[in-house]
Amino acid sequence: MKRYGPPDALVSPRFAGIATFLRLPFCADPAGVDVAVVGLPFDTGATFRVGSRFGPRAVREGSLALRPAYNPSQRVAVFEELSVVDAGDAPVVPGATQPSLDAMRAALAPWHAAGVTPLGLGGDHTVLLAELRAAAAVRGPLALLAFDAHADAWDAYFGERYTHGTVVRRAVEEGLIDAHRSTLMGMRGGLYGAGDYDEARDLGLTIVPWDDLAQLGTGVVSQAIETAQGPAFLSFDIDFVDPAFAPGTGTPECGGPTSAQALALLRACRGLDIAAADVVEVLPDLDPSHITATLAATVAYEILTLIACRPKAAGAIGEVGSPGTSGRPEASGRDGAP
Repeated sequence: MKRYGPPDALVSPRFAGIATFLRLPFCADPAGVDVAVVGLPFDTGATFRVGSRFGPRAVREGSLALRPAYNPSQRVAVFEELSVVDAGDAPVVPGATQPSLDAMRAALAPWHAAGVTPLGLGGDHTVLLAELRAAAAVRGPLALLAFDAHADAWDAYFGERYTHGTVVRRAVEEGLIDAHRSTLMGMRGGLYGAGDYDEARDLGLTIVPWDDLAQLGTGVVSQAIETAQGPAFLSFDIDFVDPAFAPGTGTPECGGPTSAQALALLRACRGLDIAAADVVEVLPDLDPSHITATLAATVAYEILTLIACRPKAAGAIGEVGSPGTSGRPEASGRDGAP
C-alpha cells in the first residue's frame, strides 16, 4: 500500500506549495493513515498572554525548514515507516471553552476510532482535555508523559476550572489518565504556594522539577517510560524550553533547558507506546525570528519519529494495510535497539 508522506524536497523546493505540516498531503480520510496532524487553534483557556490560536499555522510554516526524510539522531526513515497526513484544523468556538472542547473532541474521535494516532498542534494547553477525552474513549485511561514548565494541576484560576493551568487535574478527575502511570517533567519558576507541587503529587502524579531533571537527565525519562506501561499521551508544552530558545509562548519561565537539551530528553522517549501526542503553547506574535515555531515543528517531527519507533504491535487494530496500521517492519535503531 502506498503511504502518505511529504514530496521530494529535491524535486519540489521546501518554500513552494501549500503550508501543511512538512508539506504532507491534506487528507480527511483515515484509510491507509498511521498518523494525522491536527491543528487545535484554541487559546481561550490561557491565563496570561493569548495568541496561541495561531500556533498551528505558525508550526506548519516552521516545518518548511525541516528535511524530514531521514532522522539521523534516531536512525529512522520516518516516512518509510509511517503514512502521515495533515488533517487540517479542528473547529472551535471563540471565547467558549466547553463548546470548543466538545468540537475538538468530536473532530479527533474518528481518527482514534480508525486506529490512527493524532498529533495535535496547539493552541493553549487546555486542548489536552479534548485530546484525552477522544483518546481515552477508545484506549481507556492513558499514561501522561508531559514536558512542561508548569504542572497544570491547579484546581481553578480566578474561579475558572477549565484553563490551561488546570487541565491535568481535570483529566485525573475525569479518569482520562492514570495518575500513577504519569510523569510531569520540567516545572520551574515561582508558585502560588509552597504546597503546589505536593497538591499535584497528591493526585498520584510523579513530578520532576527542572532542577532535578537537569541533574538526572535521560535516566528520569527512561523511568517515566517504564512507569507508563501501556498506551500513553505525550504532551510537549513549548514553554518547557528556556525562553532564550523559545520566546514565542504565553507563559515563559527562565532557567530552563536549551533546545538541544530538550530535544535530547524528548528523543529518550523511544519505546513509549504513543496513543496520541501534541505540541502546544506556541504564540507566534512573540516569535519575530520564528525560532519558536521552528523548534515546535522540530519537536513534532521528533514525536513522529518516536511513533515510528514505538513497539511493533502498538496501536494496531487490524490487518496489515488496514486503517490504523502501516504494515511496516519494526523500525531499526542504534545497534539494533528497539
